[in-house]
Amino acid sequence: MTARRLGRLAAIVLSIAAAGAYPAWAGDVPVISRQISDFRIGSSETRFGPLEFLGGLEMVSSKALFGSLSSIRFRPDQKHFVVVLDTGQWLTGSIERDIKGRLSGLSNVEITAMKNSAGRSFEGKGHMDAEGLAFDGGRVLVSFEQDHRVDVYPDPGFAQSGAIATLPILIPRKMLSDNRGIETITVAPASSPLKGGVVIVSERGLDSDGNRLAAILSGPLKGRFAVARDGSFDVTDGVFLPNGDLLLLERRFNMAEGIGMRLRRVKGADIKPGAVVDGELLLEGNFNSQIDNMEGLDAFQAADGTTHIILVSDDNHSILQRNLMLEFRLFEPAEHKASN
Repeated sequence: MTARRLGRLAAIVLSIAAAGAYPAWAGDVPVISRQISDFRIGSSETRFGPLEFLGGLEMVSSKALFGSLSSIRFRPDQKHFVVVLDTGQWLTGSIERDIKGRLSGLSNVEITAMKNSAGRSFEGKGHMDAEGLAFDGGRVLVSFEQDHRVDVYPDPGFAQSGAIATLPILIPRKMLSDNRGIETITVAPASSPLKGGVVIVSERGLDSDGNRLAAILSGPLKGRFAVARDGSFDVTDGVFLPNGDLLLLERRFNMAEGIGMRLRRVKGADIKPGAVVDGELLLEGNFNSQIDNMEGLDAFQAADGTTHIILVSDDNHSILQRNLMLEFRLFEPAEHKASN
C-alpha cells in the first residue's frame, strides 16, 4: 500500500471511531450529485460475475446533517426511498434517472430527527445510533447499536412518531459490543421457509466459535443462528432476494489490508435455528473500485423482471470520505430462479 493510501486509510479509521454531536436541523435538503460510470477505477468493464454495474452517484450537500447513511429501503415504486442515519435521523427522498435509465440524482430529500419510545430526539450517536432498516407491512423496523434494540415505528407516519414498540432481539446484549451491534434487519418473503420472519445479523457480535450472532425474531423458525465470519470483513446490511436467499453486504477497514467491501449470497433454505450459514461471494471491491465505507443495501425487482441492487456508503461526516450510491443488475442462474 502506498504512503498516500496508508495516510488516507488512517484518517478514515479515525473518523469511523469518532463520535460527536450534530446539529438538530431538519427539513429540505439540496443534494448535488456526480454520476459514476465505472465501478473499477480506470476500467470500462461492467460485468463482475453475476452482477452488471449500471452506474452510480457521488453526493454532497450544503446541509451538515447529510451523510452517515446506514441503511436504505425502497418503496414499491422503486423511486422513493427511506434511509436511516447513524446520527439519529430519517432521510427520505427520490432517485432520478437520465434518458438511459442510469442514476442521475436525488430529489425531494428531507431529513427529520428520529424519536425514541418517549418521543425524545437526541444529538449524537449514544441513544439513536440507527444502523438497520426494514419495512414490515404497516410498520418500519429500525435496529440500533450502542443502546442495542429493534424499535417499531408506524408506516406511514414514522417520521413524526416516536417508537411504538420494541422487539425482543433474542441475542444477549452483553454479547454485543457498543459499536458492533445489530447492523442488519430485514424481512423474509412470505413465500420463503421463514414465512415473512424478521431477521437480524450483528456486525461483530461473535459466538464462542467466532461466528457472527444472528436471529430470526418471528415466524415458524424463530430462534438464533450464526453467520460464518471470513477474514476481517464485518456485516453492515442485508436484504432478502425475491426467491428467499439472503444477500449480505460486508465491509473491511484496517491498516494492514485497506478498505474493502463484498456481497455474499446465503441460501434461504440454510437459515434456521442453530445453523451456521455461509454464502457464495458475488462481488468484491477495494481501493481500485468506486467504494467507500459501504453500509446500506437494498434490492428490488425492476420492470423488466431483473433484480437490481443498490448500495450506499456512510461518509462519517468526514471530508476524506464520500457518500456513494451504486446500482447493479443481478443475473440469476437457473438454480436461483425457483423459490426456496
